[in-house]
Parts: sequence; C-alpha cells; structure tokens
Amino acid sequence: MKDEFVIGINYWPIDSAMSWWHRFDAGVVKEDFSRIRDAGLSVVRIFLLWEDFQPLPSKISVKVLDQLITVMEIGHEKGLRLIPTFFTGHMSGMNYLPPWMLELKESDDRFPVFSEGKKKKNAIRNFYIDREVIEAQKLFIREVSGALQGHPALWAWDLGNEPSNLILPLTNKEALIWLEEMVSELKKRDESVPVTLGLHQEDLEEDRKMGPKEVAAFCDFLSMHTYSIYAKWADGPLDEDVSPFLGLLTHWLGSKKVMIEEVGVSSSKLFKEGELTVSEDRTFEYYDRLLPRLTGFGFLGVLFWCYGDYSKPLWDQAPFDEKKHERYFGLFHEDRSPKPFVPLLKGLQTQKEVRITSFDWIEIEPEEYFQNPLEHLSRLYRRFKERAL
Repeated sequence: MKDEFVIGINYWPIDSAMSWWHRFDAGVVKEDFSRIRDAGLSVVRIFLLWEDFQPLPSKISVKVLDQLITVMEIGHEKGLRLIPTFFTGHMSGMNYLPPWMLELKESDDRFPVFSEGKKKKNAIRNFYIDREVIEAQKLFIREVSGALQGHPALWAWDLGNEPSNLILPLTNKEALIWLEEMVSELKKRDESVPVTLGLHQEDLEEDRKMGPKEVAAFCDFLSMHTYSIYAKWADGPLDEDVSPFLGLLTHWLGSKKVMIEEVGVSSSKLFKEGELTVSEDRTFEYYDRLLPRLTGFGFLGVLFWCYGDYSKPLWDQAPFDEKKHERYFGLFHEDRSPKPFVPLLKGLQTQKEVRITSFDWIEIEPEEYFQNPLEHLSRLYRRFKERAL
C-alpha cells in the first residue's frame, strides 16, 4: 500500500449477483478473477452478504465461510488481493439482511429490505446501539478474521457498504463507540491489516452522524463512493471532476488518505434517452477524461463499480426489476467481453504521484461543514473547479 496506486474492482458474479454465496461456483470465480487480472486490475472488493454468513445471531455458516476461504485461495492463485466487506447490507438500492436483524414493525424507509428470499417492509434494528446485534457483529468479525488470519491475499477489511443506507446512528458518539468496538475486534487478530468503511457521497451531502471524521478516528484509511450520475450539484451526469472533488473533500474532513472505493457508469449498447444509463461511446470519453485525474491527487487508488453487467435471467428479480440501470454498471458485458473503455485501465499509472494536496479552495473549517453540508458542498465544488484544476 505504500507506493502503489491501487487499481481494482468491486465483484459480484454476472449470473448470480447477490445470490452468489448460495449459488457458489468456484470455476466461475477462477474464470472471472483471471479476466480481472488480465484487465490490469490488482485488488478485488467482495461482499459478505450478512444473511448468508450469519443466519442466526450466534451462528456463522461453516459452508459459506469455507467458500470465502476458497475465494481467497483463488485470488492468491491469480495474483489478486482482496477486501472482504462485512455487514452487507446495502447493495444496489436494496437492504439485504438476515431476519433476526428486522423489527416486527413496518417502515417506510427509502430502500426496501430483502430477507428470506423476498422483499419486506420491516424496520431495521439499530446495530449501533442494540447490544445483541453488536455482539453478533463481533462474532461475525471474530470468525471471519480468524479463518483468514495471515492469508496472503488479504489486503484490507471493510466494515460495511454504505451503512448509512441501512440505519443511522442517532449521534456522532454512537457512531464512534460502534466504530471503536468493531475495529478493535478486527485488530485483535492482526493489527497489520488495514481497516476502512465504505462511505458514499450522500454522507457528505447531509449529516448522517458517521462521516469522514468519525471513521478516521479508528479506521486506517477512508473510502468514498463517487457517482457523477447521482450528483445533482455537478455539471451533468458525466462530470469527471466529481470523483476527485469528493475524494479530496473526504480527505480534508477526515485528515486521512482516501481510496476511491467505487466509481462507475451504467453503460449499454441498449442506451435509452432519459434513463440513468448512457452509451458506451460516451462512457469511454468519460473514463478517458477521468482516469488521469484520479492518479494526480494522492489517492490510494480506485476500485471500479463493478465487474460485469448482470445476466438477463436476473432482470425480473429485485433489485434489477425496478432499478434497471443497475444491470449495466459492468466493465464486462453479460457475455464477458470487455466494454470499449476497459483497455484504458492498463494505461493508468500504478505509482502514486508525490505531491502536496492543497485545500486553499476551501474557505471554512472542517467543524463548520456539517452545519449546512449540501450548501457547503455545492459552493466548494464551484471553487474547486475554478481554483484547484
């Protein structure tokens, strides 16, 4: 991690998506990881779907844990390093949770819950303060970290994928206490493996009580998910300045190095005007503008969202039945052929630039930011484009 600019991918298999662990096929993983390596990528972020790994608060699935070890072995064989992500959790507009994580009462939350094979409307237990859930999370961490202790393919741990889309801590103190407990549990096994948590741009657009400052208090580096197509304050859906701006803003707020942990575009040959999906030609132009920028701001690296477009048999299943753009974020088509921009990845610099990151375009103090985050973010973005580029 010292001198390398990491270039990697977020991974779900094309034919199974979030059903990966109970439709597990090691042969598919071998083929996919070979394709990922050949594309010039070195790190793969994977997701430990909570219900599959921990069907009961006191039970970790031995079968699925063995599958995870197989994935790590395949990664090592292919020369890749992996980031396992705990408590997944939120994924592609859906909250995947074991039934014991749900309350009896219903909720009108923004994202539907998927549990026991179907959509549900149950409220989610607050894992920041619910002691039974916290102890279950610590068990999950102990079992997985114990199984992977010392594994040569383990690059870092991730404590969650956009956890603020699951449930919010009520206070910053709750977030800090939870982070301290989770990171401390991970560090008991091996202090040398870095820990992060997958924040996303909405964590900068509003005060969700667990932002870069809180995460940086206990994690080794910060991660930010950056999507220009969702940034209403940007100059269009393919604004290449969004990702570096959000990465730098995260660094400024947390005072730690940042990984651009997700960046991606939903692109398809079947592009229809008005959807959140653009043509592959426009996507090529976007990445051609964006990629040189990402290596120039001192970030740890970039992980693309995501490995492949999902296969048509999945399209009538949640979340792809309603969120159609989620079908097309892949670097590879459904038939496994690379999209036109994939060759650009091999041209990315793998050595970090040695440069001092300047924040002279920011005229407020970090503690002022969350007093009015969206207003500050929008204004600072204008200043960033005018003064820092």
